[in-house]
Amino acid sequence: MSDPTMSDPTITSPIHVIGGGLAGCEAAWQILKTGHAVVLHEMRPRRMTEAHRTDDLAELVCSNSLRADDPESSAVGLLHAEMRSAGSLILAAADAHRVPAGGALAVDRRGFSATISEALAAQLGFTLIREEVPRLPAEGPAIVATGPLTSDALAEDIRAATGAEALAFFDAIAPIVTRESIDFGKAWFQSRYDKGDGKDYINCPLSAEEYAAFLDALLAADRRQGRAFDDAPFFDGCLPIEVMAERGRETLAHGPLKPVGLTNPHAPEHRPHAVVQLRQDNHAATLFNMVGFQTRLRHGDQAQVFRLIPGLENAEFARLGGIHRNTFLNSPRLLDGTLALKDRPGLRFAGQITGCEGYVESAAMGLLAGRFAAAEAAGRAPAPPPPTTALGALLAHITGGAEADTFQPMNITFGLFPEPDPAFVEDAPGFNPKRPHRLKGKLRKLAQSRRARAHLAEWLGAAPAP
Repeated sequence: MSDPTMSDPTITSPIHVIGGGLAGCEAAWQILKTGHAVVLHEMRPRRMTEAHRTDDLAELVCSNSLRADDPESSAVGLLHAEMRSAGSLILAAADAHRVPAGGALAVDRRGFSATISEALAAQLGFTLIREEVPRLPAEGPAIVATGPLTSDALAEDIRAATGAEALAFFDAIAPIVTRESIDFGKAWFQSRYDKGDGKDYINCPLSAEEYAAFLDALLAADRRQGRAFDDAPFFDGCLPIEVMAERGRETLAHGPLKPVGLTNPHAPEHRPHAVVQLRQDNHAATLFNMVGFQTRLRHGDQAQVFRLIPGLENAEFARLGGIHRNTFLNSPRLLDGTLALKDRPGLRFAGQITGCEGYVESAAMGLLAGRFAAAEAAGRAPAPPPPTTALGALLAHITGGAEADTFQPMNITFGLFPEPDPAFVEDAPGFNPKRPHRLKGKLRKLAQSRRARAHLAEWLGAAPAP
């Protein structure tokens, strides 16, 4: 890949970033803020993928939610907080385009992507090239952040370079419904346990009989979507709703359709057997996505089955569900502790292709890869964050903590952190000084969260800030 002509002689030779998704954009941002130039390669719109619909940078192809935002009780919320502290572009854009979602951080898709594109374009030393990169760069520092939809040509070149088969599984996408087509004579606004603004979700109740009829139709529907995906392996955190339904008739009622924490104002004396929730998908609140309804059903069957849900009888679908391939590396075997290919130190990988799962985790690995690449370009040895932080715990897992022979994509979880230090919660309600190492539940998470934020502040203080 040839370097572009740089108009400012103070800008260094660029670092190439391949892929304009969340990880690639975050990596580019972190590099640019250190004064190094970046060439970002994005193949859309010249070549589209199975899941993307636009040529926007950082397009959200599945949910518009970045999940829970509480740093004291949620590992992903802690990751949000750490990324904000590290100057994350992705979190700044998410905060700027937040839409109601209870305790979750959900965004207006188009505004989110536009802010990221504009912020990058405004940086001195940034170049965007719309082209497919079919091969790994032969030389120079580079970051591959092509995500789960890496083009076939590049995926094959990665396999050849690593001498290992990239693993693959499939992700499903949930439908989006227009608000005006929802019947509010049956549906109502309410957050579970009245969290957030208390009215952040649209709820559609099902009686036991309606739930049974919906389940029968769901299990009988055609799921082929033009391909033989019946034997496709799925990530447990993003299972198609019909796959969850096959695990038992009450699986959905105890999972994404659980009715707890909700009261139907149309029939307050009757508790629904199940409740379908829809989450706001844009700032105008004209579009709502069906929470937990990622699916591989054929489009005609989706409309027919989902209109059996009370309140959605006349639903207008702005987007129906879909399915796409997700390819990732066996990172514990192939990458070092700074996300570099072990036998090609200047070449790093970031995002979902490394085997992390989720928007936030993907962007987090982009943040680290960008910082590591910038440090090396400045002649410094990259310093990974401590494993007691959310950033460090996830990095340590995918680059060596996980068992290579059974490696599968992973969301951030407190289970990846070292044992908590009771010193961080000695002042917290419920702490028992006689049994300081018996931390459980919320107190255990609080100890891990407080330690993580303290250790991250030390790491950021030691590393030059972007």
